[in-house]
Amino acid sequence: MTKAFFITGTDTGVGKTMTTYVLGLLAQQKGINVGVMKPVQCAGEDAQFLKKSLHLDDDVRSINPYFAKEPLSPHLALARAKIKFNIEKIQKEFRALSQKHDLLLVEGAGGFLVPIKDKYLMADLARDLDLEIIVVARLGLGTINHTLLTIKQIRHYGLKVKGVVFSESKKSVKGLPEKMNPEIIKKLGDVPVLGIVPFLKNFDRRHVYQKCRRTININAILKESKESRTQQLVDWDKEYVWHPFTQMKDWLGERPLVIDEAKGSYLTDSDGNRYLDGVSSLWVNVHGHRHPKINEAIERQLNKLDHSTLLGLANTPSIELAKRLVEIVPKGLAKVFYSDSGSTSVEVAIKIAYQYWQNIGKTQKRTLVHLANSYHGDTLGSVSVGGIGLFHRVYRDLVFKTMQLDFPDCYRAPVGKTYPDYAFECLDKFEATLREKHDEIAALIVEPIVQGAAGMIMWPDGVLKRMEELCKKYNVIFIVDEVATGFGRTGKMFACEHEDVHPDILCLAKGITGGYLPLAATLTTDKIYQGFLFDYKDQKTFFHGHTYTGNPICSAAALASLKVFKEEKTLQKLQPKIKFLEKKLKSFYNLKYVGDVRQRGFMIGIELVKNREAKEPFPWEERIGVKVCQKAREHGVILRPLGNVIVLMPPLSMSIKELKELLDATYLSIKHISE
Repeated sequence: MTKAFFITGTDTGVGKTMTTYVLGLLAQQKGINVGVMKPVQCAGEDAQFLKKSLHLDDDVRSINPYFAKEPLSPHLALARAKIKFNIEKIQKEFRALSQKHDLLLVEGAGGFLVPIKDKYLMADLARDLDLEIIVVARLGLGTINHTLLTIKQIRHYGLKVKGVVFSESKKSVKGLPEKMNPEIIKKLGDVPVLGIVPFLKNFDRRHVYQKCRRTININAILKESKESRTQQLVDWDKEYVWHPFTQMKDWLGERPLVIDEAKGSYLTDSDGNRYLDGVSSLWVNVHGHRHPKINEAIERQLNKLDHSTLLGLANTPSIELAKRLVEIVPKGLAKVFYSDSGSTSVEVAIKIAYQYWQNIGKTQKRTLVHLANSYHGDTLGSVSVGGIGLFHRVYRDLVFKTMQLDFPDCYRAPVGKTYPDYAFECLDKFEATLREKHDEIAALIVEPIVQGAAGMIMWPDGVLKRMEELCKKYNVIFIVDEVATGFGRTGKMFACEHEDVHPDILCLAKGITGGYLPLAATLTTDKIYQGFLFDYKDQKTFFHGHTYTGNPICSAAALASLKVFKEEKTLQKLQPKIKFLEKKLKSFYNLKYVGDVRQRGFMIGIELVKNREAKEPFPWEERIGVKVCQKAREHGVILRPLGNVIVLMPPLSMSIKELKELLDATYLSIKHISE
């Protein structure tokens, strides 16, 4: 893998080009194949100098794709020369040079925040190339402020500072600042000092090498220590961490991936290997990792207010978010109660539904109804309304009694039953129960259209609407759990929108913050809210709350995510990608172990069976889903199975090119276990 660094300066004329030359020369003397790149150059002959001095045979147009004659800021120089900047051109040349060289030094123009074009800075270029940064700074008086500000901005952009190189770009007498500044910046900036490039009059290679080989720590720049670091992390993980939904006996015998970084659709492990995030980091990431607008919103809020309780107080971001949520959810929902996870949002919902009837005097309405194969979380209340025995069986003596509504996995409908009729037949039976017992039933809770944890079970059209109609007809509170399906996963902002459904209570979490921070919201109608408005002495308050309810930083992230939805037209851009998936997924039926492929928007389940005709499942102990997902890692993709079902739930921002990469890797991984 080519090592590459972005070389920026604290300002113009600080000595970036000379530093690039020195670093390149020192690396060459170690036998390393060095390449350089100066993506944007305004006046001067820096690119030509580097090409000649480092004896490079690369075309100068590859080294310097964008050149303007006037010595101005790039955004002005390029605009005046009528040159249109295109990042794809830079990335293409960068990839080509990376394939040719073992070390690539990319020199910026001016300082880190210099604009290249409107709303695109040198910092954005460094981020798009995803490189560690070497900062070139002056040695003398005034450097502390400029250098620390540059380091701060680099970190603000989510990039790593490899270290600082000090440059004596002018001959001067060394005083106290020149002697003290490197150590001060090392301490205050918490960065390595990589050395000093002394003032050079003679640029002869031999002379430069002799002058700089002891003043620059080239080994610190080239050194890789990731393997030993990874092993330490793995050891600590196995010693201290208990992982969720994980048989730790198996875990202790394996070498886990340690995810260290992320950007866009990709995760990077502690060894530097990149993987497509095929499950959105467990169904939460929406706009890609480290989205600049969400990052900025979090940092801005962090510098203003970290946390303040909603018990007896209010805070600005949670108020603004509540207003925004009510504006975008199905009409009729008017109040927002915050918590911190999908499980707690459901816990809140079922407690509200239960207490509502108690508060208004209908105390016999106590029964909660849920679907077979349902999953609503792992707190005891949400477990009580769950229908997956594997997850909940062991807690049967801890949970409260509920009513389970038979509801089909239409792929595995009983003999003699057909899709979609059997689903509506189940609802007919439910209506018969409602006629007899509606005075006892408090609420029905469902995952709309897609039952995720059950294996991506997809509902026939019209089922959700019929459920809503039955609840309204028989005066039962209708709770819709959109923790997994909300925020674009099914192709619309909320799954309810597919059938114009207006629930009494809506549960949200996962994607609400764009996949950044834990936040949940339970929304209710005003009618239900009114059922809790009594005199203080009546003690009919909703006695429920969480310490971090309405956390300002989480709320700021959620507001930023919703803004990105609007500004980037996320849902509109999703539609052609959904069609692409529909077309490509058909080819999976060519694989003999694929029994069923289910898709709704960006929610996909590929069920593997031992015998397709008989729909015979693989035995649990064969861990067939696990084996496919482990193989997918060899193709650079992270997946997580649900038993024998391979789940794909990529970030909504994933490009068609990346989606193809995801599908190809999944296909090859399933094919491998079929052979």
